[in-house]
Amino acid sequence: MPPTETTVEGTGMLCLSRHDNCPWSEALKSADVDWTGIQYTCLKILHLYCKVFEKEDVLDMVIRKTCKSCGCDRLKHSVYHEELGSVRDRLGLRESKINHHSYDSPPGLTAKQTELYWSSLAERAPTGLGGATGPAAWRAWRTRALASQLPKQDLSLAHCRHIDENHRKQYEDFVAARNEIALDIGKFVSGVASQYHGASVDCAGCNKPIRSGSITVQAPRIGEEAYFHPTCFSCAECEELLVELAYCALDGRLYCVRHYAERLKPRCHACDELIFSGEYTKAMNKDWHSGHFCCWQCDESLTGQRYVLRDEHPYCIKCYESVFANGCEECNKTIGIDSKDLSYKDKHWHEACFLCAKCRVSLVDKQFGSKLDKIYCGNCYDAQFASRCDGCGEVFRAGTKKMEYKTRQWHEKCFCCVVCKNPIGTRSFIPREQEIYCAGCYEDKFATRCVKCNKIITQGGVTYKNEPWHRECFTCTNCNTSLAGQRFTSRDEKPYCAECFGELFAKRCTSCTKPITGIGGTRFISFEDRHWHNDCFICAQCKTSLVGKGFITDGPDIICPECAKQKLM
Repeated sequence: MPPTETTVEGTGMLCLSRHDNCPWSEALKSADVDWTGIQYTCLKILHLYCKVFEKEDVLDMVIRKTCKSCGCDRLKHSVYHEELGSVRDRLGLRESKINHHSYDSPPGLTAKQTELYWSSLAERAPTGLGGATGPAAWRAWRTRALASQLPKQDLSLAHCRHIDENHRKQYEDFVAARNEIALDIGKFVSGVASQYHGASVDCAGCNKPIRSGSITVQAPRIGEEAYFHPTCFSCAECEELLVELAYCALDGRLYCVRHYAERLKPRCHACDELIFSGEYTKAMNKDWHSGHFCCWQCDESLTGQRYVLRDEHPYCIKCYESVFANGCEECNKTIGIDSKDLSYKDKHWHEACFLCAKCRVSLVDKQFGSKLDKIYCGNCYDAQFASRCDGCGEVFRAGTKKMEYKTRQWHEKCFCCVVCKNPIGTRSFIPREQEIYCAGCYEDKFATRCVKCNKIITQGGVTYKNEPWHRECFTCTNCNTSLAGQRFTSRDEKPYCAECFGELFAKRCTSCTKPITGIGGTRFISFEDRHWHNDCFICAQCKTSLVGKGFITDGPDIICPECAKQKLM
């Protein structure tokens, strides 16, 4: 396959090492050449090296592989002289008395007009320079734009390598006709509106008015009244500003030299030259010289041949199979593009080789099992390796869905609740001993229930007389006050709060008439059918405590012996 670029002009250099995405080292490793010392040099030095050691074919290979591997435009890898001289010399046009466009001082403009020109370009930064603006940025853009918009092979037969003798005349006629009727250089004009006595003049590019006194560009090939804003003087195809105002006119529109030619002739995607032969190849939505549509691996022509696309690159059948095709696990031969490739767990087989490892029956479109890197039909796999269901006791046949829990396993239909028999599937379940329960059945059968409301106790709860209660259900039998965490007592196996128990069942103090509950260690004294709190057992006269002392009853009262004597006297 012809290279994209083989000659280097001038003395200026643009190093490939500036393009971070290019796999330079990998490309260079592929060539059987000692690259020591120049692995990351520029193309010019590389070209000279290959020329001295008669390795220009290696240079062609490296350039082509590098450019297409990284996906960059071929122009990013070419080397051009930074001082290209007059654009008229490059285009072969008649010389003008004015200087060529230097991008510092545009030709034919005063200093004030030059300032106006640069201010008009301020809103449009040069492409490919990260948004940088100003004369320095435009000079850098100019180098690349000249190579892109004015390709050498479109300008002179001397730069063409793939036009044979039969088509040289067609090429020369095409160039001559283009130069005669389409190619020209735009002219700077100021004060356009004033030439029309103040009437508004519209830009031929954007159709918006051109302000009086502003700098405009005239394109005589479009028409004597075709004026453009400087930012609108661009190629109708690529929308790039036309470098040094060089343009071609076609159907009333501006084009750069490259895209003017492509409107009339196909361009080979491989060598970037125009195609003048009536026979050429159309593939991958691109045009190619018949011998230039080649295998990405071996460079053999693919015209009229079968090929395979991989990562947007074409490969001949032989290269594709040697580089990308899989090997068959059974016969160890390559699985070609005409064979069906069956795969399972990163292994591949020919369709005819996809067989049971034991009985050799075809497994195509059948269930199969895998064990120890081999595949088996369902019957052979079951006979040798299948385990059994803990539910029904039957084997798990190859391809059957299996439910597993700890060391046990079930068929999907056998993994069901022991009570309701409904399949559990992916729902939650509760194991108990050797049985499996769904959540509902487990609660119905084993969950703790409150002795009062008979509902399940899901959290908390209290125990009284070895029986479970909800906290809110454990209440005083009389007043229904919650007893959880409170002092209580019982009567006839029923719980009561202290107040209700005292009111309902406790003895009452003869002195204060309040209940004697005994809660909290309260002691009391009984005499005949009467009862007193310890603190209430006092002399009715002197109020002295009679606990542990003798006393005398005086009707409903009790008095100490001393008070009894006083009363008798």
